[in-house]
Amino acid sequence: MDNRAGRAQLQEMETRIRDAVETLCSEACAGRRPGTRGSAAARAFLHGALAAMGLRPHEQPIPASGGTNLLVKLPGRIDRWVLAGAHYDHLGHAGHGTFHGADDNAAAVAILLELARALAQRPADGRGVLLAFFDAEEPPHFLGPGMGSEHWARHPDLPLEQLDLMVCMDLVGHALGPSGAPPQLRQLLFALGAERSEGTAARVDALREAEAGVTVRRLDAEVIPPLSDYWAFWQRRVPFVFLTCGRWRHYHTPEDTPDKLDYPKVAATARWLERLVRETCASPARPVRFTDARDDRATLESVLAMTGPLAALSQEARQAEALARSLLPLCDASGRAPESVSGQTRMLVAMLEQSLGEASAGLVSPG
Repeated sequence: MDNRAGRAQLQEMETRIRDAVETLCSEACAGRRPGTRGSAAARAFLHGALAAMGLRPHEQPIPASGGTNLLVKLPGRIDRWVLAGAHYDHLGHAGHGTFHGADDNAAAVAILLELARALAQRPADGRGVLLAFFDAEEPPHFLGPGMGSEHWARHPDLPLEQLDLMVCMDLVGHALGPSGAPPQLRQLLFALGAERSEGTAARVDALREAEAGVTVRRLDAEVIPPLSDYWAFWQRRVPFVFLTCGRWRHYHTPEDTPDKLDYPKVAATARWLERLVRETCASPARPVRFTDARDDRATLESVLAMTGPLAALSQEARQAEALARSLLPLCDASGRAPESVSGQTRMLVAMLEQSLGEASAGLVSPG
């Protein structure tokens, strides 16, 4: 493929992603609150998009919330599975405003559609893939029985012991930091939980810069409280990876709109996700073992990847960088640090998420 054809394909992907985000954030979908006409409109759009790819989604009602999961099964050569999931609901209306939920979570849903398209055109080799468009992730259903992912985990349509990886996406649409920050900061995407299963951390690290436009760095799953649909799987000791850019200033506000997203980064994330899914599907057919490992070293190295580009601009970043460097030697050979150090690491991540999130105003993209 020549460069012009490659660029054209990338542009087509970005256009499809933008169109999907704008549709999900339209007034017709009206905030996508479970059980509403807006939610039904969003689900109808997803049905249509998947059917146009030749896929046959099926619905799973969620009685406790009135929501509906939308699921697509793509069987493989062996009866083991990778699940890729993103919630399509959001907060609906409040007062005179609509909570559009472009970053939370229309961007991730658009990525899941791109993965569906790629696998419909060329199936994964080895394991099967379950695409899960979860409903009812947002409050008041979060972490309760009415949450779509929790309901699926209680009533799965394939045995949980045959699931070798769950990939969850949430808040993956925005660039990190202020608009003038270097690309090595803006293009960061974080992967949490890879340390909890054998071989997954090494695979994520090997793919760190596999796609131009996004760099994937690992954080230990415990550096933040439970944030999305991966929690139902973690609780059941199913291997998982949570992909996120973290919370930002537009999180859970009516200002979370499509014009603020970084579409080249979202498209790069879609390509990266396809690589991860295909490589996991093609890995040896034996079950992937869940572990209780912790990787403070990976977290501290990712903190340095955030603070490094900002050190020349911010005294706070320089202080965070110095603290991370002082904590790194305390990690043992497995990457685990003493509990007191883990507490400081969590504090560092929370501080950086807040400061970078406040600075991440979005792109306000033209056209």
